[in-house]
Amino acid sequence: MDRREFVASLVAGGCAGMCVDLTLFPLDTIKTRLQSQQGFHKAGGFRGIYAGVPSAAVGSFPNAAAFFVTYECAKSLLGAGGAPAAPQAAPVTHMLAASLGEVVACLIRVPAEVVKQRTQASPSSSTYSTLLATLREEGVRGLYRGYGSTVLREIPFSLVQFPLWEYLKTLWSRRQGHMLSPWQSAVCGALAGAVSAFVTTPLDVAKTRIMLAKAGSTTASSSIPLVLYDVWRSRGLPGLFAGCTPRVALISVGGFIFLGAYERVRCTLL
Repeated sequence: MDRREFVASLVAGGCAGMCVDLTLFPLDTIKTRLQSQQGFHKAGGFRGIYAGVPSAAVGSFPNAAAFFVTYECAKSLLGAGGAPAAPQAAPVTHMLAASLGEVVACLIRVPAEVVKQRTQASPSSSTYSTLLATLREEGVRGLYRGYGSTVLREIPFSLVQFPLWEYLKTLWSRRQGHMLSPWQSAVCGALAGAVSAFVTTPLDVAKTRIMLAKAGSTTASSSIPLVLYDVWRSRGLPGLFAGCTPRVALISVGGFIFLGAYERVRCTLL
């Protein structure tokens, strides 16, 4: 990857992240409150729907930029450019590149997500007071509560979304005989996002429970399998898919905006 491509991926990824996070923030708040242990209404219901938005605004640009720079660099290093000669290797390349991108992006995403979700589940608190309370009670480690569960959620999500997105783009491109426009790429992103969101909802429920749990509680230090088992035992299958509808809607529309904006900005810069 040359310098121009690096800058294009950095700027396009950051702009795409801000577009989707700020546009769809109310849906994200509803999803978080549906998944919280205290329940939707006690977590705030439809009140303060933009609680936690400053955290999302600060974290969205660097988080998405880090993901796409890593993704594009990894694709280049892993030889995605030679995919036509070995088409069967392309999905594996996209899976590995997306997984590496998520590991790097989560270093930025998780602290912003912790503060955002805690503010969403307690709308009477401000983003700043939530940040100070987390640092005072748990230190910097508190900001990385749920890092492992987030990575374990994002990697399976990306293992489905990005190979599917790239496959749909390739299939559509072949059928029409030329490269896709940004809006067509956005449609592929929406479909890939919807499938990925549905499949990984239980992992998202576990991640949300761990992030919202009080410091020192059993849930706060539990692994994903234990949290999933606890949710299954207390709420059954509906509990594992709590917030599924807004999550699928959020990520489907988000995939359209996110990947469409990324392709549009990147094409403009290149």
